[in-house]
Amino acid sequence: MTPNTVTNFYSHDHDELDAYFKNFQDTKMQDAKKAKEYFGKFKHGLERHIEWEESILFPLFEEKTGMKDQGPTAVMRHEHTQIKQYLQAIHENILKDDFNTYQEEDSLLETLQAHNQKEEGILYPAIDRIASEEEQNLIFIQMNLKN
Repeated sequence: MTPNTVTNFYSHDHDELDAYFKNFQDTKMQDAKKAKEYFGKFKHGLERHIEWEESILFPLFEEKTGMKDQGPTAVMRHEHTQIKQYLQAIHENILKDDFNTYQEEDSLLETLQAHNQKEEGILYPAIDRIASEEEQNLIFIQMNLKN
């Protein structure tokens, strides 16, 4: 996929991450090894995704809009903290071969769903509108450097 906009790239990344998590959920009671692989890909990908947002997208949005300590990025940073906590709780259980993580999974999915809707409906389209072509190209260059 060619990342022609922030919205397209990050929405596609959300879809890929969702697929890894669904595969984890679908396999965890039948094939622990495969489930751990899916979760590992999900965790790594989600942590990378959050890092890109917090170090590249959020600062650009805040600089362009003047909304630094309030607004959508402040809310999304708080949600990232929650997401990381749920992710870590699931990870710790999986390390102990305990796949009874349904409550944490539900909390994670609920938070992610609302979070992704905000990003895909507000943040990404706003960045596509307010960032110059040069700034958008720089976003993808910086992402490659942090990959």
